[in-house]
Amino acid sequence: MQSIDRRRILALMGAATLLPGRARGEAQRMRLLLNTSFSGPVSFFLLATERGYLKEAGIDLALSQGGGASVIVPQVVPGRYEAGYGEICSLIELIARGKPDEGPVAIYTTFNATPLTIGVDAAGPIKLPRDLEGRTITGHSEDSALLMFDLLAAATGTDISKVKVSPSWGGMGGQVADMLAGKSDGVFGFVNTIIASVTPLGIKPQQLRFIEFADHVPEMYGNTLFVTRDVYRSRKTELEKLVRAVNRGLADTVASPEAAIDALIKNSPRAGREVNRTRLVGTLKAEMAHPEGAKLGIGDMDDARLARLIDRIVTVKKLPRTPRTAEVFDRSFLPPNTERIRGLAVR
Repeated sequence: MQSIDRRRILALMGAATLLPGRARGEAQRMRLLLNTSFSGPVSFFLLATERGYLKEAGIDLALSQGGGASVIVPQVVPGRYEAGYGEICSLIELIARGKPDEGPVAIYTTFNATPLTIGVDAAGPIKLPRDLEGRTITGHSEDSALLMFDLLAAATGTDISKVKVSPSWGGMGGQVADMLAGKSDGVFGFVNTIIASVTPLGIKPQQLRFIEFADHVPEMYGNTLFVTRDVYRSRKTELEKLVRAVNRGLADTVASPEAAIDALIKNSPRAGREVNRTRLVGTLKAEMAHPEGAKLGIGDMDDARLARLIDRIVTVKKLPRTPRTAEVFDRSFLPPNTERIRGLAVR
């Protein structure tokens, strides 16, 4: 009886190591939290899944819709999500508030230019950040542009204490309409998100002027694919395959935005085709079009530029320590140079 019990115990122990999605030869489960709902700017993830690139890589990717590029960063923790797609400045802040080499790690940065902006009335007097003094800006309380407004203010000599920030959970289009009606002076957001949100309301992009963070804080990057530290340490081979599969999806999206939108509509039938195509194309032409892309390719980051960004965030936000660039970003998972996307860069 003892020998039988021992064999049963050993069998159960072996079975416990072959959990669903982790059995030998089966796809590895990966839960990824997106920065937003299924929409044009993240449709390349859906296309990569639709075309079987993740399955070929042996990864069972479960995509979850998130509530914002900054808000999702602290939500990516062991036991909930292995990976996230969010705003790198917020990621740096989170890392700098924690212990060395314990925080998440960025492995594939798609936005080599930040999309953060403040939309104002093109017919109004606000042309520079300092013109915002004495004015009111609205935005979701967890909007990335609002959270990083102190970086813009510090870089431009704007007295942030003289700017009234009014948090709002109303829709972006409604906030812009209210602003144009004189109820506020500006709206925090992403350039393409604002444009896409106001178009159905009959508001033309020409009616708006954008105070873009990229013009005043050029070291800023935007969205990045990142993973928890435990996954980074234990699943390196899998992460390399993940990045290459996502990169293939993005390359296909660049070649055919319509294919990516088709994948979006298949996964989210109620998504508006035209508005999401506008957002996708705008993202490709702006957030992924920094000249750095022609040199390094989409996914990579310049170490010196990243170091300047880290220093700026730590200084302005008075964070407890300055992370090393290697602690924030590891390029070892990137695809070979020949497979990187370079054609989007504005030369």
